[in-house]
Amino acid sequence: MKEFEFLTLQVADGVATITLNRPDVYNAFNDGLSYELQDALKQVERDAAVRVVVLTGAGKAFCSGQDLKASAGVENRSFADSLHKRYNPIIRAMRNMPKPIVARVNGVAAGAGCSLALACDIIVASEEANFIEVFINIGLVPDSGSSFFMPRSISYAKAFEFCSMSSRVKATEAAQIGLINKAVPAEQLDEAVKAFTDYYAAAPTQSIGLIKKMLNKAQNSSLDDMLEYEAYCQEIAGRSHDYREGVNAFIEKRKPKFEGR
Repeated sequence: MKEFEFLTLQVADGVATITLNRPDVYNAFNDGLSYELQDALKQVERDAAVRVVVLTGAGKAFCSGQDLKASAGVENRSFADSLHKRYNPIIRAMRNMPKPIVARVNGVAAGAGCSLALACDIIVASEEANFIEVFINIGLVPDSGSSFFMPRSISYAKAFEFCSMSSRVKATEAAQIGLINKAVPAEQLDEAVKAFTDYYAAAPTQSIGLIKKMLNKAQNSSLDDMLEYEAYCQEIAGRSHDYREGVNAFIEKRKPKFEGR
């Protein structure tokens, strides 16, 4: 397994945990962290033993976005190039990964860190966590997928408010409006995340991956498009080992033991 400088990667019992590890700067992105996260995502996607991924941050924060001090010393830095090379590959890898990704939001998720959380499939946050689209505070616009994910999770009006006013959204409010799945007391965060990872680590992973693709495609498709795509995906799922196991378990009146294939 590859060694990383700015994050840690652990795999156990079908669960890969990627922890952004720059706690002294609230896990802000420098170039190294962005490229290492790309590599870590590729690694867990290839690993057949991994059935579900957890993304979290070390220390008090989830991720505070771009490390402005790290980028301030670079002259004539292209914002577009930075997104194309550093951030966009991360978001695409997360959305294209045929395995569920659970965000364990232990503290602030700001800027690209907020985008990172929203790109996950399940978002569980400590009640002390905040989600902040901070871009406007320095005269920028949301990036790393926030403009796509946020208005599809909540109303346009709320999305516009959060993005244009840099509103601080407490995890409890984020759960109430459907921006995240669950907000729990800090001491219950690991337990709440484990409930999801226990489920997905034992679920029919191939089917979960197909569901993820279907819901992604549905964002910009017609009903007819989705009816055709559902049939295509169902044909794949219906030929899987886990489908046969699920049917046999139902007939035999026992709990299925899915293998993710």
